[in-house]
Formats: sequence, C-alpha cells, structure tokens
Amino acid sequence: MGSPLRILWVKSGPLFPLNTGGRRRTHAMLTALTKEHRVTWLAGLPEGQELDSRESSDPYAHEKIWIPTHESEKGSLRFFFEVFRNFVTSPLPFVLDRYRNRKIQEKVAELDQSGVFDLIICDFLTPAVHFQHQSRKTPALLFQHNVESQIWKRLAQEKSNPISRWYFNQQFRRMWKAERNLSAQFDGVITVSPEDAEFCRHEYGLINILGAVPTGVDTDFFHPPGKRMPEPDLIGFLGSMDWMPNIECVQHFARDIFPAIRSRHPQTRFRIIGRDPSPTVRRLADEDSSIEVTGTVDDVRTHLNACQLLVVPLRSGGGTRIKIFEALAQGVPVVSTTIGAEGLPVTHERDILIADSPENFAACVLRLLDEPTTAERLSTNAREKLVAEHSWESVTHSFVELSRRLLTASPEN
Repeated sequence: MGSPLRILWVKSGPLFPLNTGGRRRTHAMLTALTKEHRVTWLAGLPEGQELDSRESSDPYAHEKIWIPTHESEKGSLRFFFEVFRNFVTSPLPFVLDRYRNRKIQEKVAELDQSGVFDLIICDFLTPAVHFQHQSRKTPALLFQHNVESQIWKRLAQEKSNPISRWYFNQQFRRMWKAERNLSAQFDGVITVSPEDAEFCRHEYGLINILGAVPTGVDTDFFHPPGKRMPEPDLIGFLGSMDWMPNIECVQHFARDIFPAIRSRHPQTRFRIIGRDPSPTVRRLADEDSSIEVTGTVDDVRTHLNACQLLVVPLRSGGGTRIKIFEALAQGVPVVSTTIGAEGLPVTHERDILIADSPENFAACVLRLLDEPTTAERLSTNAREKLVAEHSWESVTHSFVELSRRLLTASPEN
C-alpha cells in the first residue's frame, strides 16, 4: 500500500462551486486522498473574486495557498485586447496564455525546492504553464482530464464561418504543440481514459504516460429516488454552458435533432441544465418555447429526476463525461454520441444507447420515450455496474498506485 505521501496539488483557480465535471472529479479524488495522505492546495484567485464559503470549510486539503491573479471578463475590451496580444506575440493558445502568472510560477518553484513534498500534481493542462523551464527537485505529475488539442480540432471542423474556422484551426495547431511540449516536461502523465493515454503516446510521442484512471461517481449522493416519476416527454442536457463543446452540441441538438423528435412527440421539451449559459444558449429558449435554460441550479439531482432521459450529443471534447455517470447513477437513461461516451466503460444497448447521425440519435430518443421498460433496463444495468466498479475511493487508489511509480524511479526516494 505504501507510506502516506506529502502532495502539492496545483490548480488554476478555486474548486467551488462544484459546477463542472472536472471540479467534481478533483474534489472527489482530493476528498479520498486526504484520508491517507497530506495534501497542500495551491491555486490562483482572481482579484475581486470572493471565495465560496465552502472553499474554506471543506476539508479537501490540509493547507490551502491562494495567489492573487488577474482575469479579464469575457467580452470586455481588455479581454479582446488580450486575445489580440496573444495572437501576435505568443506561441501559446489563448486559453493557456491567459493563465500565465509569474507569482504562481515562483511559488511552485519555491515549494518544489523546499524538499517538503514527495510529489507535485498539476491538475489540468492550464496550470502546466507554471512549470515551464524549471529544474525540479520533486517529482511532478500532470493529471490530464482531456486531450485539449482534440477539442480544438473538432471545434474547428464544425465551424461553418471561414474566419472562425481559420482562427480555431490556428488555436488547434498552437494547442497541439503546447500540449505536447508541456506534457513532456513532467516526470509522468495520467489521463482519464485509455484512449487519451494512447493518443498521447502515439500522436505526441510521449514516453512518460503512466496510464489512465477510470471515472468515478458518488453512488450514495446520486441515486434514484425510489420509484422514478419524471415529467412526461422531458429531455435533459447537463453541462457547463460556458464550455464551447457544450454550447455547440445543444445548438446541434436543437437545430438538427429536436425537430424530428417533436414531429412524433409534439409535447416534448428540452431542458438545458448548467451554469453560465452563453447568450447563444439563452437565445435557443427565447426562440422556442419548448426549450428551457436553467442556468446554475442548487441541486442537479432535482432536475435529473424530472427528466425522462438525458442526451449527450457531443461532437467535440475529450476526457470522459462525468455527467453520463451521474445521470446513470441517478437512474436516468442516456442517449449519447460516440464522442460523448468516449473513454467510459459503457456499452450500446446494455447500459446506454449510442448514435451519431441526427436521424439515429432522434430514433434512439424516441425509442426511450416510447419504451419505458427499455429505459428502465438500461439505467438499472448501468447503475449496478457503477456501484460495483466505480467508487471514487477505488479510482483514487488507482491514481496513487500509478503516481508511486515516479517515487520508486526517483533518486531522492
């Protein structure tokens, strides 16, 4: 099992509220880690932003260090100036360049050289910019929740506007190079799916890939409320609605899939559940009364219970979709694209339904609306698998065991 580890966990920003899949994954794993290991948290805190009250009280780390940062508001003049400056002066994609911070980089270097820690974990690619050009004393690990370049590649392929396609292709090329180079500077990399691990090995040529850890879910928190009584013909989508792949996919569903469903089931409604919906997403509800946009919700389980099924029509993205596991654990059947279910150990017709073309996707949704016994069979099978194999404790144990490979290889240990 090994002795307890002293871990420095580096993140780009606050963990609360837990309103993204990545934040929920990190929080669940840290909660499990701190039961056996000592964790110090280091992250940026945008100037003027107050910490969520739970950030201070939640025991996800034994010590929390916050470094003040500046983050321009999206859509502001300063934001567009930074986009332009990045375009003409930096080799990094904007989504990485904007998080560079000298004070965080200096603090990471100071704590690394202190000799206090057994392991440094960089959570997501964004804070990896703080590890550039450093000679390290402590083994450092990159925890990759996505292959970011593939998100940008797929987004570029979906753009119909030539200028947008050109810009996204340019950002994709920058991200491909940056992700490869930043990942290579770590002693080890852990991904969240075998597919992502293989991509990093074969496409990036990385030799420091330790492996992949599965996605977990809290089946005590997410569970069916006895007998499910969803609202008839209510379809849900769950996700952070300021994330571009989610914005693209709800637009795609509303435009290319939902009309075919409504032609057979005129009373069907589509509820988009998630924080910070962009103006583009809100416009969907303004233009169609059968589409609802909730914005931030207090308890996602209430909305999951109301939905007859959840759709995940993603056409871009990476990593794994925690939202699928959360819905299945809650007893809600799921229809997903192949990309949406990528990296998850689910099987078409056993746990969920998978379809990629608009016609097939609509047919799968209609099937679950018309066949409640099929919907119940799928959700029951899926939940049983999650309870047996995907607790966060077992996921975190796998993560620690992979991480220990760095310690046995280090001359300092």
